[in-house]
Amino acid sequence: MNLSIQQDSQKKTLKAQIITALKQLVHFGWEQALSCLFPVVIFASLALTQIIPLPFLPRYDWLLIICLLMQWWMVRSGLETRDELKVITLFHLIGLALEIFKTHMGSWSYPEEGYVKVLGVPLYSGFMYASVASYLCQAWRRLKVELIKWPPFLVVVPLAAAIYLNFFTHHYWMDVRLWLSALVIMVFWKSWVTYEVDGTRYRMPLALSFVLIGFFIWIAENIATFFGAWEYPDQTDAWSLVHLGKVSSWVLLVIVSFLIVATLKQVKGKNCSR
Repeated sequence: MNLSIQQDSQKKTLKAQIITALKQLVHFGWEQALSCLFPVVIFASLALTQIIPLPFLPRYDWLLIICLLMQWWMVRSGLETRDELKVITLFHLIGLALEIFKTHMGSWSYPEEGYVKVLGVPLYSGFMYASVASYLCQAWRRLKVELIKWPPFLVVVPLAAAIYLNFFTHHYWMDVRLWLSALVIMVFWKSWVTYEVDGTRYRMPLALSFVLIGFFIWIAENIATFFGAWEYPDQTDAWSLVHLGKVSSWVLLVIVSFLIVATLKQVKGKNCSR
């Protein structure tokens, strides 16, 4: 009898744990979805303008207008602060510079017409990078992210700069992304990120969070190229899946994004605590 009662109690406990875990997963997913508001608007705009052509202006120019309006609304509504806007604008410029260089080197192209293009690159493209920074800022606030054993500033900045420069220099010199990835693992080996979901705090290795975000951006990249956001050479005749190796590029770019956002949050946190 006692054994039966104990087994029933264990089953109830297990059932309660499963229900709690599912509720936490749904809550986490909802917070992530809200944090992805800017990227979702971009993807929705890519899809709608592909299906329903808009009048008067080329598609790329309409996408720029939509992105500008969305950015204005994000700040106006209080979803993003002015300091976060500065970081997001920095990412827009970083991304645009990378886009101009990569299209010049033939890595990908923007085949459609547009009035607002810089050296063949539509200005809306910078917002795709800015939306990654927007996601990080939103998720940081919503999930109350905290960093444990964050590396020194003098290590973080040169690492971020080296990762970004390698996107340019590997066209003329050897690609050192594997060495940089190994260096990232070494630098962040003891670093953890903690976050809160419905009052409960969780944690994961910081390097793992980089990989997960990079992987989901790769999925988003496939959606974006499907709707004609840009075009790789092997997608000229027909759309095909973006090479899985691009995940490593996105992981490295996420690291640059994360390091800049983290630096902003830490500086603001120190200023607020004074």
